[in-house]
Amino acid sequence: MKFQDMTKTQMAELKKNLLSQYQAFKAKGLKLDMSRGKPGAKQLDLSLSLLHFENIENDYMKGPDYRNYGLLEGIDEFRNLYAEILGYDPSDILVFGNSSLNVMYDYISQCVTHGSGGEPWLLQKDVKFICPVPGYDRHFAILEHFGIKMLNVPMKNDGPDMDLIEEHVKDPSVKGIFCVPQYSNPDGITYNADVVERLSRLKPAADDFRIIWDNAYNVHHLGEEQDSLPSILQECSKHGNQDLPIEILSTSKITFPGAGVALLAASKNNIEAIKKRMSIQTIGHDKLNQLRHANFIGDARGLKEHMKKHAEILAPKFELVLGILDEELSEFGIAQWNEPRGGYFISLNTMEGCAKRTVQLCKEAGATLTPAGATFPYGKDPKDSNIRLAPTFPPLEELGKAMELFCICVKLAALEKLMA
Repeated sequence: MKFQDMTKTQMAELKKNLLSQYQAFKAKGLKLDMSRGKPGAKQLDLSLSLLHFENIENDYMKGPDYRNYGLLEGIDEFRNLYAEILGYDPSDILVFGNSSLNVMYDYISQCVTHGSGGEPWLLQKDVKFICPVPGYDRHFAILEHFGIKMLNVPMKNDGPDMDLIEEHVKDPSVKGIFCVPQYSNPDGITYNADVVERLSRLKPAADDFRIIWDNAYNVHHLGEEQDSLPSILQECSKHGNQDLPIEILSTSKITFPGAGVALLAASKNNIEAIKKRMSIQTIGHDKLNQLRHANFIGDARGLKEHMKKHAEILAPKFELVLGILDEELSEFGIAQWNEPRGGYFISLNTMEGCAKRTVQLCKEAGATLTPAGATFPYGKDPKDSNIRLAPTFPPLEELGKAMELFCICVKLAALEKLMA
């Protein structure tokens, strides 16, 4: 029965039973963490051979000595590998350190202080960015750090609302958009071909507009049914917009998040502008780590086989979470959630006005979630309903306990709202 159809007496009785279950969880003194999309220990174990010197001992001096300075753009082995994976030319790719977030921060910083083909953004008034919501909190944090105003654009089942985006870009103060285009954070939505096509033929009023294409989950499938994504660089080039996109990826959730490799793909003009800044910023990134990764992954087929091993670990976790949500919440009309085919998150919407209370109840009973509101700019979810669930880090047993507690908290928060 839906909560909304219950009598006050029925609600009071149900709340009493739920509070009893909730207090039992509190008494256990649990410490459960579903706050971030981190790989679990078993996933990290898949890449341990990266740490073996034998992985690179016969290769690091075949050409340039990778132990030394130089090769600002990255080593050929890694650029060639990702050129094959992405279908690009190696000259389209720059290789960085371990953090794609750092690459995005640096790029926005460069635009603020030196521009992206035009006047520095800090000299322009009311610089704005389009932000599909719910979205990635760290994108929003970068923009807020630089004082860039964020414009919410709702996500639909096929990607962000393109009608609204096409209106926003008529404003010359709108300088860009952040996108997680495949298995988006947190909804798990992949932009369909029409959305990518419309993005690629945008004609922004700002000639320094950029599409920041954070393609973090491009190979992170959960099973045989996999989403596919058109190439933003290739689509933009068809429409004479080759300078619009800055595509950013990393191996963070492929190998080791703290010791992976980040890369950027872009047009010739953008590559040259970024290299000019890099030549002042660094003598070069960790080439031995790039070589380790190139040798470990091998080729596109090798990456595919490696990611199947990740899926074998992750799929049962997603199935467990979705199964508990369906069993515990589906009949009550108080929550809706997505069922992604890849990525690292499940996005759940509570009844309006219940997300913060749900997260608070979970925390008080020993389960840490991503803060309510984090999936919106400035931490302000206008409906106070979205919660990002991150099933990847906890072991299955802990994940099951966390989800049982979570569902109790969703119900209690909804009952409090309805009974108020």
